[in-house]
Amino acid sequence: MIIKDTHLRNAKPKDRPYKIHDGSGLGLYCLVMPNGSRLWRIDYRYDGKRKTLSLGKYPEVSLEEARKQALECRKMVKNGIDPSEARRTEKNRNTSTFTAVAEEWYQIRRVSWSAKHAQKIRGHLENHIYPCFGGKYIGDITPEEVLSCVKKIQAEGKNETAHKVLQTISQICRYAIANGKLNFDPCYPLKGILPPLRYNHRPAPTTPEDLARILRLIWAYPNPVVGSALKVLAYTFQRPGEVRTMKWDDIDFDALEWRFTVSKTRTQHIVPLSRQVVAILKKLEPLTRPDSPFVFASYKTPRRPISDMATNAALKALGIDTRTEITSHGFRAAARTLLHERLGFPPDVIEHQLAHKVPDRLGTAYNRTRFLEQRKLMMQEWADYLDSIRTTTADA
Repeated sequence: MIIKDTHLRNAKPKDRPYKIHDGSGLGLYCLVMPNGSRLWRIDYRYDGKRKTLSLGKYPEVSLEEARKQALECRKMVKNGIDPSEARRTEKNRNTSTFTAVAEEWYQIRRVSWSAKHAQKIRGHLENHIYPCFGGKYIGDITPEEVLSCVKKIQAEGKNETAHKVLQTISQICRYAIANGKLNFDPCYPLKGILPPLRYNHRPAPTTPEDLARILRLIWAYPNPVVGSALKVLAYTFQRPGEVRTMKWDDIDFDALEWRFTVSKTRTQHIVPLSRQVVAILKKLEPLTRPDSPFVFASYKTPRRPISDMATNAALKALGIDTRTEITSHGFRAAARTLLHERLGFPPDVIEHQLAHKVPDRLGTAYNRTRFLEQRKLMMQEWADYLDSIRTTTADA
């Protein structure tokens, strides 16, 4: 029989579910549940198998709408399409937008990133990628769309950012492929399409004469906190970000060690402290420790460290050209060169003290205590060497 709304409205629940079949020939029926719910269903055969598809709940889905859906299902089956699979695909399209997949990827990956790197990736997503195709189903994004996105950035003169954004998009797409949400990385055909990056290596002195002149200028810098940070950078050759955020709690004056987690590699690191560095810290202690957890505390906001621009600004104030002579990061390159060439320390020991995550010849991962005794000797010899060239070497 052809069912009517009155049949559906008057249908009484029973102890077990039962069907009210529509006589339209579409396989449509209403399943009446013991709790009184009335659910639209359609039975159909696809690839030799009987299947059932839910079409919604009556009266939210009206009789007329249920018949329309049932007719559409029949047309799909006739055209060789499984309605259940088509619905699943459509659901994936709605939940697998580029933004949804990217956010999933971001939350998984961010735990291994530094806060600074996470912030940079967030900027790439929100400022460059999402405005282009964030709301689009990830499987519909084409190489042409990706290219258009990165070319907009390149047109602004930001070639390095364009490369980074392309890399980020590709990483997200590869994540989607690994999770069954995508079959092809649209970034793959774009390999080599952007102009190559020109890396400007950070300047660093590689001769004792050049380094001695810079050290003499630093030792004359009047600001006790920033000046001390520059001296510690020279003596310890750690990353500027690690030095400026050095905390008093990480200093062990008994063991003469500075222990911290390297932000870039997430590894535990030990820096043996020379007599010179200990003297600097002891002199700073009454200035910053009472009011701050940071050794190099900001003057205006003592609960925070000095800014990430403070040491480079000081170098510039001293008349040092940070484009051609040295930056705060340049002490690392200077130490790597001179420790090996002038003081004869092995590259493995130097790289370990630089906190580079480089496996040894046997593939052993970084170990914070590896070469520790050699590193203690090296750090003291390096500090003595800097003092020696600073006080005895003539300017180049």
